[in-house]
Amino acid sequence: MTSELHRPVLIDRIGPGGLDVVVEAGEAERIALARRMDLPAVLALSCAFHLERDAAQRLIGRGHLRAEVMQTCVVSLEDFPAAVEERFTVVFVPAGEESENDDPEAPDEIGYEDGVLDVGEATAEQLALALDPYPRAPNAVLPEVEESAEEHRFAALAAWKRRQ
Repeated sequence: MTSELHRPVLIDRIGPGGLDVVVEAGEAERIALARRMDLPAVLALSCAFHLERDAAQRLIGRGHLRAEVMQTCVVSLEDFPAAVEERFTVVFVPAGEESENDDPEAPDEIGYEDGVLDVGEATAEQLALALDPYPRAPNAVLPEVEESAEEHRFAALAAWKRRQ
């Protein structure tokens, strides 16, 4: 399956000094990503990568992601704009050779096939990880809920205790 934001990079292009790649999402790609991530809209998305090999010859991607998205507030259910900015490191590994490392501090591993990295899909995955799972508009406030004594869940116990 091809990603909504497909940006292939041949690993052979990553020389001793590394390789810089910028991913910029076009309008159709942003619409498709918004649908994939259940967002009202992705207004802008870019990610600058520096790809290099480490001492163990692993392929390391250091990225700086910037995005403007519309999210739905969990309090008011209204859409609001949100800025996303994230610096991250990922390790590209041959597909099927991803480790079972559950360490949340370890860099994410992204599989690749046939000597081709997809830095577009890496960008999409990092955007998904950077989004607030419970977005709240800046001025959103929870409504006050008043409970009458009869509605309170311990009202019956309080009434029983008064009769004792």
